[in-house]
Amino acid sequence: MRNALRSSAGFSRAVAGSISLLAVATCLAAGLASPIRLQAAESESGSAADAGPARFRLQNVFDLEWAADPRISPDGERVVFVRSGFDRMTDETRHSLWIVGVDGSGLRPLTDPEVDASSPRWSPDGGRLAYVTRAPGKPDDHRAEIRVLYLDSGTTALLASLEHGPSELAWSPDGSFLAYASFVPDAPEPPLARMPKPPEGADWGPEIKVIDRLVYRFNGRGYLPRGRTHLFVLPAEGGAPHQVTEGDVDDGGSLAWTPDGKSLIFSANRHEDAPYRPLDTEVYEVPAAGGAVRALTERDGPDRDAVVSPDGRWIAYTGFDDRHQGYQVTRLYVMHRDGSGSRLVTADLDRDVRNPRWDAAGRGLFVQYDDEGTTRIGHVDLDGRLRVLASDVGGLDLGRPYSGGEYSVAPAVGRFAFTLTAPDHPADLAVGESGGGESRRLTNLNRGLFDHLALGTLEEIHFPSSFDQRRIEGWVLRPPRFDPAAKYPLLLEIHGGPFANYGPRFSAEDQLYAAAGYVVLYVNPRGSTSYGEAFGNLIHHDYPDHDFDDLMSGVDAVVERGFVDPGRLYVTGGSGGGVLTAWIVGHTARFRAAAVAKPVINWYSWVLTSDLPSFGVTYWFGGLPWEHLESYMKRSPISYAGQVETPTLVMTGEEDYRTPSSDAEQFYEALKLRKVPSVMVRIPDANHEIAEKPSNMMAKVAYILGWFERYGGEKAPAP
Repeated sequence: MRNALRSSAGFSRAVAGSISLLAVATCLAAGLASPIRLQAAESESGSAADAGPARFRLQNVFDLEWAADPRISPDGERVVFVRSGFDRMTDETRHSLWIVGVDGSGLRPLTDPEVDASSPRWSPDGGRLAYVTRAPGKPDDHRAEIRVLYLDSGTTALLASLEHGPSELAWSPDGSFLAYASFVPDAPEPPLARMPKPPEGADWGPEIKVIDRLVYRFNGRGYLPRGRTHLFVLPAEGGAPHQVTEGDVDDGGSLAWTPDGKSLIFSANRHEDAPYRPLDTEVYEVPAAGGAVRALTERDGPDRDAVVSPDGRWIAYTGFDDRHQGYQVTRLYVMHRDGSGSRLVTADLDRDVRNPRWDAAGRGLFVQYDDEGTTRIGHVDLDGRLRVLASDVGGLDLGRPYSGGEYSVAPAVGRFAFTLTAPDHPADLAVGESGGGESRRLTNLNRGLFDHLALGTLEEIHFPSSFDQRRIEGWVLRPPRFDPAAKYPLLLEIHGGPFANYGPRFSAEDQLYAAAGYVVLYVNPRGSTSYGEAFGNLIHHDYPDHDFDDLMSGVDAVVERGFVDPGRLYVTGGSGGGVLTAWIVGHTARFRAAAVAKPVINWYSWVLTSDLPSFGVTYWFGGLPWEHLESYMKRSPISYAGQVETPTLVMTGEEDYRTPSSDAEQFYEALKLRKVPSVMVRIPDANHEIAEKPSNMMAKVAYILGWFERYGGEKAPAP
């Protein structure tokens, strides 16, 4: 939840065709009635993006591939992973399963490319592979199948066809069963009102929605159907699934078996007032055959990621004691199997710990954490001593350089597989050893693309904040064939969250800006994660404010280097970065143009219209908006709209329930009333993750570049 305003789970993942979407902008600035015209099939001669080898272009987004969900075999000799890419015809992401040896040999597909396959899970003996398939290109179709591939014969068995797809797929220790979580619809309720029946053939419009829940719609999921998520157990040789949990609660977080195969351990918020306590999950136990659910933790705060030690004596889990701060470091705990004797393991690690995995001896755990913009895998013993095993984990967010990677462990041999990233490639597959040594990269999925393109080069920088001289970290992405004697326009690109972090990772959007001829600056201002709890909470009940000073200090530091034209500065950001971009133009006229994407403009209206009402009230403002009006409005960019002079583009997804379009509309209308040059770009069928579809990612970048070109920026290159 710490990334609340960035992702479909936080602030923080629809139309066919790559170019058709580019006609949806509403462009009313300066009396224009037509959309911003984007350069299409014209010659690029004379553009900064033309000289020399080819540069990364909009259409290359469809060529990107990446590895995800790496699963190393129990013997540590092979890795199965999800190989993903984009489909030009359906404008969707496609997934298939591939396998490779840990020496990099034998890379080959396991599933038909026409079948959308994901969630590979090795059986305990390594002879079978369970996975999930879904109907491709049908986002509203939730049906899915659980299948098992027999590795020796290559034959596949269908175990279950489900109306609602499974999550948390997990083998029992003896390989006899598979557990999973899945949605169970409620029985229909009596209608609130009775309407006369329409005449035969009459069309009285769509069904009326009757809403009585606090959270009734969610970003990326739309209006929520009535029902709950529960746990199931399925025989591994086929048969009817057995529902293990029930009730008016949602079960399904971090599902794990006990070593004896008799119980399931999971996390959930089963409290009666769960919608009003959004982070208060506990660790629970339930018999695998069904029965009473028993809570193993009971503190106020999240308890999750529970895993049982190999001997069954201990349970490790993550969480924190909730102090209702905006940012709270997630730590690693260990307790006895019955829930007693809980103790903090990572007291000396001021970083968020996630995805714990026991080693074979049960004397420590593998963990994943972010440290100063870099995601790492480490091993921590039960006394809290940490060893770093691998860095540069990530590459799963193609659009922007956010953290977030995946790994798995073969405890018996102390080997692990993970997603590896760098500024010049999204997630590839790599393996490492718990005993140390260099990790080995196993794949180069984008070699066919990047061997023929010139990408921007990245440099890490540090500078003091003008507010309190605090050390701030950032990165400068230089255009391909950078000339230090030239003068380039600068594009400040701001991350969302606000509790999130950027780092030295691949970013398709930033590479497109660099390819167009911009020096791109991105920064981890105060409030960013991976620098400890104190740094993150510098914006507690004070966001946005002095993170503005951090960002401006970064701009000053780059301008002082001499290769940036101080008269051509541009700024953009999405989600929390959209908040800060709107804040910036309300506090300085320094930028030639700005692009505010999916922002919160009015915190009062956001709390009452977003899919995170209780979260915002509890953690970001400490009370209801009408009881804290001054605090809400002081921190709302709409309060400073009267000071904006900068030409500003506002972009929103029309199905964004995280930062609803009504906020973007408020800012746009405020600027139009003041006759500030402005346009609003509305992306149809897009949720908060505007760039989730490849055509939307291209549209986002193309419109921003087109807007900046209008105000002295580089000529937008042909797509």
